[in-house]
Amino acid sequence: MTAEVTAEASAAGGTAGKVGKVYSVSGMTCGHCVSSVSGEIGKVGGVTGVVVDLPTGAVTVSGAGFTDEEIHAAVEQAGYRLAGRS
Repeated sequence: MTAEVTAEASAAGGTAGKVGKVYSVSGMTCGHCVSSVSGEIGKVGGVTGVVVDLPTGAVTVSGAGFTDEEIHAAVEQAGYRLAGRS
């Protein structure tokens, strides 16, 4: 199951200045988990898209101007643990 939340139609790297970062989040087991993580990360300033791959725990965040620390805080706010960044 993959969930996607986007503020723009362009994919990561599709617009100059945008970046796509992949994080590993542990503890997600269902669609509600995906929604919680996507929703919190989507609130971070500069984030334009979030794609969560539930089976692997990979979370791809696109946009510009956000930090790893902000993503970490958003994941924890959702109740999960950021296990690393790819």
